[in-house]
Amino acid sequence: PASDSAKIIINSRTGTIVIGKDVRLFPAAITHGGMTVTIAENPTVSQPNALAGGETVVVPNTIIDVRPDRSRMFKFDPGTTLDELVSTVNAVGAAPGDLMAILEALKEAGAIHGELVVI
Repeated sequence: PASDSAKIIINSRTGTIVIGKDVRLFPAAITHGGMTVTIAENPTVSQPNALAGGETVVVPNTIIDVRPDRSRMFKFDPGTTLDELVSTVNAVGAAPGDLMAILEALKEAGAIHGELVVI
């Protein structure tokens, strides 16, 4: 089950979309309009010097590429946040209705970890 903060609320009448901080995407690719959005996560490892006493950590390295009118495929890697998706869709000037359609399609495909509520 999704946590309380893993929830998306869509008001289709007003165009309002509220996305909780814990919503995540599973791998998926969708087509919508004339936009191509590719979001890839290429984590790197940061390891301290041998005597530094630090811990090895994985550092996220998110690459977002937006290309209008080329191909019509959206690709999302595991762990991509909805914040990254929204920022990317907004970067190409998509309307709230486009984002609503994308979120609904992702949920139907089982690619959203979180609850989607349309009011």
